[in-house]
Order: sequence, then structure tokens, then C-alpha cells
Amino acid sequence: MFFSGRLALCLLIDPRLATLTYAAPHLISSQAVSYQLTAQGLPQAMGVPGALQSAASTSAVRMVASLPREAYMPDTGVDDKNSFLVLKDDRWTSTDTLTPDLVDGEISDCQLSQRVDADGEVEWEVESPITFSYRVRESRDVLDPASDTLLFGHLTNARDLARAKSRKLKRVVVVDETVHALYGDRVEAYFEAHGVETRLLVLPTTEENKNMDLVLEIAEAIHELGLDRRLDPVIAIGGGVCMDIVGFAASIYRRRTPYIRVPTTLMGYVDASVGAKSGINFAGKKNKLGAYLPPALAILDRSFLASLDQRQLSNGAAEIMKMALVKDGELFELLEEHGPALIQHKFQQLPEEGAGVDSASRVLFLSIHTMLEELAPNLWEDSLSRLVDFGHVFSMELEMAMLNEEKLFHGEAVAIDMAFCAVLAFVRGHIDAEFRDRILKTMAGLQLPIIHPKFDNEMVDEAMYERIKFSQGQKIPLPVGVGVARLFNDITAEQMYEALDLWPELAARAVEAAN
Repeated sequence: MFFSGRLALCLLIDPRLATLTYAAPHLISSQAVSYQLTAQGLPQAMGVPGALQSAASTSAVRMVASLPREAYMPDTGVDDKNSFLVLKDDRWTSTDTLTPDLVDGEISDCQLSQRVDADGEVEWEVESPITFSYRVRESRDVLDPASDTLLFGHLTNARDLARAKSRKLKRVVVVDETVHALYGDRVEAYFEAHGVETRLLVLPTTEENKNMDLVLEIAEAIHELGLDRRLDPVIAIGGGVCMDIVGFAASIYRRRTPYIRVPTTLMGYVDASVGAKSGINFAGKKNKLGAYLPPALAILDRSFLASLDQRQLSNGAAEIMKMALVKDGELFELLEEHGPALIQHKFQQLPEEGAGVDSASRVLFLSIHTMLEELAPNLWEDSLSRLVDFGHVFSMELEMAMLNEEKLFHGEAVAIDMAFCAVLAFVRGHIDAEFRDRILKTMAGLQLPIIHPKFDNEMVDEAMYERIKFSQGQKIPLPVGVGVARLFNDITAEQMYEALDLWPELAARAVEAAN
């Protein structure tokens, strides 16, 4: 018990300790070695004399170097062979034993193993952890020529920054048509002020045009300008569709080209800009082609939201409502209290609020923070059990069905889905009537649609078929309390049809109450 407690403490202090102990003990910090030595029987947990630390560390290296990997790695079978991958003298070497001549090399986190089956056939397996780091940053005025965030904010080390500043700057800049009409002069003036060689693409980045043609047009511009594949990011300035298209183009040009997102819509600000996904529509289905490549940087400038109309603001507010319902009771209560005012004042500070109080800023912060909490541990969607799928189970069918007639924005389709799911949660007994009505009224107060005539039995059946087919089961998020949701796999068709029958009357009452 004493040993296991100390070992747990060691791992809390340095989570890499287990790996370093068997693979690279020379990289263990002196404090970590101190704890390791104590686990072997020395009386002090900390403060082991430096000479003793040094000697013990050397002994540990010799001990590990003299043992084959199988002596301190789990046994995977007599015919398995697991190897270190070590970089020494510009060459990677796989080795079963970390010999003294390789100890000062760079030891990879990857593993290469081989296995011989009963028929004598060999199989190699590569285990390679991939880590991406990206940042989401608030900025007061990203197009101010005095700021260089848009040019260099994506660089995280001094060497890359010095290299980038020592050469002529090149940028492919993709701007949505509507955004260019409003901010085109400022965008062009910014890059001119910094002497940047720019290829500016003004494109109709709408859901109807979210296709491979625009992706290839962007890729062609990247190719022609000759961007550095590590230092020169492509810049997307626009809404969620713009950022999706640019992100996909960046992911396929030379397999990985850095890009920066500058959202100009509320939907882009709280949803499309903060995750790793990109995608385009294909075969009549939403986002059927795509990739997981996060931006090097997402820059959030709230001043862009002041130019949006009510419908665009409400559209983005749907994704905020989603996070409120599945994650955060405070966020729900802020929307319940201030929703109409937030739309009216375009998510800028509310006029009745004094210094130190900014409900709009708090709402945006909570929305983004809770979204990143859910996305970060599952960035590549290895798990398909995702609370952030709330509102995105039935809505995709509805959104694509209405793409060319009385078009619904993405957030509007999501809102209709969420409203239905609130009624479904009530039918199943997860929430009471009071909370159900609060949800519908709050959504109506955000001027979101909460019912649609095309959302019928047939659409529900089709959406559930698609969901089960591509998500390995239902995995339907439903609210179970204020700011709390759970995933369910046992929803019956009868429950959904009952919710569909109950829904119209409840939606009509909510709209009346909100007005």
C-alpha cells in the first residue's frame, strides 16, 4: 500500500514517469528520480542529495540498458517482438534492448512491433501517438494594422518566429463574399500595411456551395503562391462554412498546411472555429467529406458580431443553447434571462449593465469553454458517444432537405432538433413539464424556430437509420436536468411518434409565452 501510494504520487507529479523509467531514465527530472528512489527503499521522498541522485540516475540507466525490453514491458506472447525506435546520427533504429550507445539518442513515443502467427506469416504493427496543439484567442480588433496577431500569432517558438519575420510574408486569404462587402477595405489595408504578398479569394461560401469545387480553387491558390508548409498559414475570414472549406483545403494540400480561422458570425465564433473538424457536403449529405486538422490559431473578435442581422445572431445562439442544455446550468439561466437582449444588442455589452458586468461576454466564454471541454479529449471523435451531438441527430436530414427551398440555416435546424428532443425527454420521463416549457420558451426568446412541418415521422425514421448506421448505435443526447444531459440507446419509435404528436401544441404555447 505504501509503495502504490508513493507511485501514484509520482505519476501525478510527472505523468511521463512510467514511460521515462523504462525508456529514457536519463530524461527523468531530479525530483522524479527522488521519488523513484524512495519507492525502492530510501527514507526521503524529496531532498535526496544531488550526488546520490546523480549516482542513482546513472545506475538506473545502466540497469535499464542491460535488460531487454521484454524484462520490463508487458508480455505480448512468445512470438511477439516489441522494439524501441531511437534516433541517433540522423537515423532511426529499432532495437529490443536500449544499449549504452543509444541511450543518448532521441527515443520515440512510437512503438514498432512484429508478430509471427501459427502459419509463419509476419505482421508489423505501428503504434504512433499523434498530438496536435492549437489555440483559441480573443482579440479586440484583429484587423488593426498595429496588431501582428493575424500574421504571427500562430507561431509558438522563437526560432520559427524569427525565421518567419526574416522572409517575405505570403498569405492566401479566403474571405466570404458578404464579409468582403463589409470589411474588404480593412482586410486589404491590413495586409498592405505589413507588406504581405497576398492572394485574396472572395468566394460565395454558403451551404449550397460547400463543395469540392471551392476546395480545389483554394488549393490551387495555395499552390500558385508557393506557401511555406509550416510557416505560412492560409487565413479564413468568414462564417462556419468558409472555415470548413478552408480547413478541408488545408488538410489535403501537401497533407497538412497550417491555417487560421477568423470567424465573423456567431455560429463561427462559438462552434465552427473552436474544433478540429472541417468538411464539405457530398452525395446530398452534409459534411460527408472532411478531415480532422485543427487550425494553428482561431482568433475571436467580438466586434464582427455587431454587423450581423437578427437571423444570423439567432442561428449562432442555437449552438450556445446546445451547450447550455448539455453542460452548463449558469449558461442556460443567462440565456433564459437575457436571451432577447443579447440578440437585440448583437452580443455586445448590454446597455443596462455597468462596469465589471458583461453578460454577453460571460455567455460567449461559457459557450466556448464548455465546448472545448467536450472536444479536447475526443478531438478525432474516436468515441462516438458525444454530448455535443445534441441537436445534430435529426437536424442534418432537415437541413439538407430544405437546402434549396425556404432554406434553414444550420443553427435553425439544430434548434428544431433540440426542441423536439426536449419534448422527447419529457415523454420518456427525463424532465418535467416545467423544465420542458422553460427550454422551449428560452429558445423562442432567442427567435429560433422550434418546430417545422417537414420534421415528421418519415424524417425521424430516416435520421434514426442514418444515426444507427454511422454512429454504431443511437447514442442520442437528451436533457435530464438544468445543464445536464445523458446519452440514450433505448429510444423507441413509439416514444418519438408520441413526442411528434405532442410537440405542435407545446411549441405554439412557447412562442406565445416568449412574445
